[in-house]
Amino acid sequence: MATTTRKGARKRKRQAPSLDAGFAVAAEDQSSLDQYLKEVSTHSLLTGPQEIELGKRAQAGDEVAVAELVRANLRFVISVAKKYQNRGVSLADLIQEGNVGLVTAARKFDPDQGVK
Repeated sequence: MATTTRKGARKRKRQAPSLDAGFAVAAEDQSSLDQYLKEVSTHSLLTGPQEIELGKRAQAGDEVAVAELVRANLRFVISVAKKYQNRGVSLADLIQEGNVGLVTAARKFDPDQGVK
């Protein structure tokens, strides 16, 4: 494991990183992602009138309404993220960035525009 240099000083060789640790992290990430996907599927979708009512409450500054809008649309983020999968970014990262955008969109949502 140790080698000598010309000046007689001992120098340690670097050990290769353990591949087992990488697989354990990847498996843990996959487990977390699976759990998240399972949890998201339990949230119910909103009807048109529910969405309008939550949108009006969100415009008035109700953070609970914003959270409900976000929670109801998490499936949409996942479906869009899956379309961009395998382009060099992990699915978990795509979902995370999509969720950030969803929160921004929920705060800016205007129910009077008549769009979902």
